[in-house]
Amino acid sequence: MRAAGTMSGTSLDGTDMAVIVTDGVEVFETAETGYRLYTRPEREALRAALGLWPGAPGVAEAARVVEDATIGICDRLEDIALLGFHGQTLAHDPGGRGTHQAGDGARVAGALGIDTVWDFRSADVALGGQGAPLAPFYHWACARRAGLTEPVGVLNLGGVGNLTWLDPRAAAPELPGACIAFDTGPANAPMDDLMQARGLGDYDRDGALAAAGTADADVVAAFLRSPYFSRIGPKSLDRNGFPALADGVAHLGDADALATLAACAAGAVAVGLTQLATPPRRLFVTGGGRRNAALMAALARATGIAVEPVEALDVAGDLMEAQAFAYLAVRVAGGLPTSAPGTTGVAAAVGGGTISRVG
Repeated sequence: MRAAGTMSGTSLDGTDMAVIVTDGVEVFETAETGYRLYTRPEREALRAALGLWPGAPGVAEAARVVEDATIGICDRLEDIALLGFHGQTLAHDPGGRGTHQAGDGARVAGALGIDTVWDFRSADVALGGQGAPLAPFYHWACARRAGLTEPVGVLNLGGVGNLTWLDPRAAAPELPGACIAFDTGPANAPMDDLMQARGLGDYDRDGALAAAGTADADVVAAFLRSPYFSRIGPKSLDRNGFPALADGVAHLGDADALATLAACAAGAVAVGLTQLATPPRRLFVTGGGRRNAALMAALARATGIAVEPVEALDVAGDLMEAQAFAYLAVRVAGGLPTSAPGTTGVAAAVGGGTISRVG
């Protein structure tokens, strides 16, 4: 099946689109891709809605931004059987109010004339899961497509970091021992927020400013004493799950503050790796953070593991999550699970997602 997926992540920079050919188990081909950069007013609308739940002022405007971006980026696609529409995560509280991804998949389906799968996370949360991360099953499929024959790690460095330990020898990703996953801690979000708050731009391009700084070891040590890091996964975070981190670096100059935030993100990953029964010997990094040279260097120092961009698996790191939601959409349509106890802590393997059909 030719399926498209779209993803608007916690970096709030834009919507990614990718097409793959899959049966929901194996990935046979990657095809068209696209990217829709948000305008500054659109980013401001999304940022203003962070932390809000359905019905709150500003949520409808944020939903319209991500819907319109998806419609615009997909309207020229041909021969697409299914679309996976993630929407925009505005709030995530799996132990409390649940999880909220803004965006109406039914509107997207009607505008595009493509059957659309959306609201991927709610079913998992309703059954006691964290609702995140959801990309691990696709990570497993990519490792199999690359011909890997031993357990590896895939680390996504978006606004939040999440880690997948996977065994490509397993017959299916939902089987016990096939995939273990959890959010490691904050990644790009605190660095991006600091850049914007200090009027330095939207993000630290290539980690150049962080590379010029020195991490404050005391701030990093205090951060890693947070109770979150002593919890064993599966576990997940909201984008703004560590609000005190900004205060912790407020006294530092720009370069040192960014270097410290990079060290915090890398230290969180290192702690997460110690909680695995068998740490992987190779760690493939996806998401925007793989372009941050200071963060990648901090990861190598903190983990002692070979850290490689996910392009080493012949996967486009900027598009992996969009591809993942195309893959998950096909799994939903085929009645296959999209999460399991090892990835989200849900009681049993479960398939999430609502399908809005057009005919």
